Amino acid sequence: MSSLEERDVGVAAAPGSSSAGLGVGAVGAAVEAVAGVAAMQEEVGIRREGPEPDPDEPPKKRVKIPEGESGKLEERLYSVLCCTVCLDLPKASVYQCTNGHLMCAGCFIHLLADSRLKEEQATCPNCRCEISKNLCCRNLAVEKAVSELPTECTFCLKQFPRSSLERHQKEECQDRVTQCKYKRIGCPWQGPFHELPAHESECSHPTKTGTELMGILGEMDQNHRRDMQLYNSIFSLLCYEKIGFTEVQFRPYRTDDFITRLYYETPRFTVLNQTWVLKARVNDSERNPNLSCKRTLSFQLILKSKVNSALECSFLLLKGPYDDVRIKPVIHHHAFSNDANETDYVPLPISDSVECNKLLAAKNINLRLFIFQVQK
Repeated sequence: MSSLEERDVGVAAAPGSSSAGLGVGAVGAAVEAVAGVAAMQEEVGIRREGPEPDPDEPPKKRVKIPEGESGKLEERLYSVLCCTVCLDLPKASVYQCTNGHLMCAGCFIHLLADSRLKEEQATCPNCRCEISKNLCCRNLAVEKAVSELPTECTFCLKQFPRSSLERHQKEECQDRVTQCKYKRIGCPWQGPFHELPAHESECSHPTKTGTELMGILGEMDQNHRRDMQLYNSIFSLLCYEKIGFTEVQFRPYRTDDFITRLYYETPRFTVLNQTWVLKARVNDSERNPNLSCKRTLSFQLILKSKVNSALECSFLLLKGPYDDVRIKPVIHHHAFSNDANETDYVPLPISDSVECNKLLAAKNINLRLFIFQVQK
């Protein structure tokens, strides 16, 4: 009998009864059964897993990635999340085509504006599938991922998440460029924020004489006067007896020339019991406005009704209720008659080419027109 069976017998016989002999036989059978099952499991495991590794065999080496291909995770993500047009990380909204290629908001709007100018269907630069505001959608996951990527502050050169960089540069960075609080009275100093208290304690402008300050205040008054003149003109126009306004929608058309040009025109509308039409053109009908980085819109107001006497009016275009384009109001004057029924083309007072591209990329341009009839 083996030592294991002897231990089992000792344990089983300890109670001291006639059942001890039965216990020895049961325990021995159980031990043999367990040993048989263990042998079967071990054999099956060897068949499934194959031969066991040699303990003396040296460990396998990892495949070494060449230097420059590994890089940091952020650097690899830059190439994945960048815009397919400008190859830079998006700063605001991110759009994607139907195949998932990414475009930043500025490039997306620029592609749509170019296609409008060239009378072509806008396509994705990568896969050439059609893109439009209806076909493309924003990718919120990429926008959130980009906002968490680190970027360098241009002032202190420290790393911050993109989502908090703007607040850091405006409010927290000690090296951000700031101006002296006495700038309004002529101090030209600019420097890092942490040097501002030392400069202001030594600034000579607070000690200037009244005569020296009068020249500076005169320039400030002149700028303020120009702004007030516009608002006063609008307020005076609102006192007129006959005032009319309407929402106008500029729709894109093409000229019949050999080289067609884009222009915009509104449907006829009625204001002050007269029928009018607005027309607009890009870069004053330049031959290839799509090749120009600077883009402008100009418009003219046309009277379609016949009048018995001259109709002197003031008019201005403003932003529509559903658009986000920024327009600075400018008042124009014209005396309409049957012989002079249209104004000259005047610039649409938008801030820059980016705003112009937003208008060109839209299906239609929606603005609000005010007309004031001057009483004689």
